[in-house]
Amino acid sequence: MFRIIKFTLLFFCGFIFAQEEAVHSVYFEFDKYSLDEKQAKEVVDFIKNADSTRIESVEIFGYTDDIGKDDYNFKLSTNRATTIQNQLLENGIKNKIIVTIEGKGRILIDDDIVDNLPEKRSKNRRVDVVLNLKELPKIVLPGFYNTIQKNHVVGDHVYLDNILFEKGSSKLTSKAKAELDKVALLLVRYKNIQFEIQGHVCCTPRNQKEAIDKDTKKRQLSTNRAQSVYKYLAFRRVLKTRMTFKGYGNTVPLGKDPQYDRRVELVITKI
Repeated sequence: MFRIIKFTLLFFCGFIFAQEEAVHSVYFEFDKYSLDEKQAKEVVDFIKNADSTRIESVEIFGYTDDIGKDDYNFKLSTNRATTIQNQLLENGIKNKIIVTIEGKGRILIDDDIVDNLPEKRSKNRRVDVVLNLKELPKIVLPGFYNTIQKNHVVGDHVYLDNILFEKGSSKLTSKAKAELDKVALLLVRYKNIQFEIQGHVCCTPRNQKEAIDKDTKKRQLSTNRAQSVYKYLAFRRVLKTRMTFKGYGNTVPLGKDPQYDRRVELVITKI
């Protein structure tokens, strides 16, 4: 199983949206199109665990290896795609969101240049389930900035749109690192700015202000998130003497979708 994320930017009414694709692959035995129990559960969970308010459509594409005739492989790939469709329908996934069920036939490979040919062929005996999602819109808050400015004043908040963490995680995503690369360049340019890195969490029980980091197993997730940004900016040549970091748990919610609270902000402390 692997998952791929793709983005296409669209602009509307001052918000930025992105078309997001998540891909789940189901692999089949040679010349087979039946599912085992584990495969069936994983593909259903893939859809059901997604945010239903963001799902636009589901596409199902079947493939085979390059062994055999084209007509047979086309039929086999179609049967594989149909098997996945039936599994989703049987488990309550609505037919109206499944917009494509297509057998693509065999995937050709050059056996003269491919290493480990049997493994390569096994990866081509698959169905890709493509989940098309609407990305969360970027929010605009009065008094907040979404990037570093030249003329900040003490107390300014810099809300970084792309630095949203996975639930329970303090690890920076590739998207977050790309955003921090841009921020670091601006901070290196504007050397007078000092700031606190503030980490936040969402969705904790009422009696718990802080959340557990699933990697460290310690209840210090917001602090770990702030520290991750601190370490990455230091790696990108921002002086540590200009930065501090602190976790605020769930005490400063934005009042928007809870996913926005899995965030880190920069607050200007000295100019």
